[in-house]
Amino acid sequence: MPGTEAPPWRFLITPKWLAWHLIVIGSVYGMLVLGDWQLHRALAGNALSWAYTFEWPIFAVFAVVFWAKTIRDEFHPPAVAGAAGESIELPVGAAAARAAATSPAGEPATPEEEADLAAYNAYLARLHREVKGHGKWHGLR
Repeated sequence: MPGTEAPPWRFLITPKWLAWHLIVIGSVYGMLVLGDWQLHRALAGNALSWAYTFEWPIFAVFAVVFWAKTIRDEFHPPAVAGAAGESIELPVGAAAARAAATSPAGEPATPEEEADLAAYNAYLARLHREVKGHGKWHGLR
C-alpha cells in the first residue's frame, strides 16, 4: 500500500545493526577508559604513558568516524552500474595506444596471441565484476 513504506533509517534497528552499535559503544568506552588509565600512570611518573594517554582517545575518534561512515554508506549506496553492453569511456590516448599495441604494421595476431588476449580480457572482466560493488561492505551486512 502506498504510504506504508518503512522509513529509510529502519535498518539501524535490525539485530545486526544493534549489535554493531553495541560493539562501537563498548569499544569507544573501553578506549576512553584505557586513555584515562594511561593518564593516571603518566601522572604517577611513567613518561611513556603520556603518548598512550593521547593515543587511546584518537583511536576512539577513529572508531566513531568509521561507524559514521558505515552508516552514511548504508543511507547512500553507490550508484548501480549500467548495462553490460554500454561502452566504457577510455582515457585520452588509450585508443591510440591500443591500436599501436595490437600488432606491428597491421599484421593479424597469431592464434596464441589471440588466446592470451582473450584470457587477459576475461581476467579483466572478472576483476571489473568483483570491484563493481566495492565500498558497500564495511562490516556487518
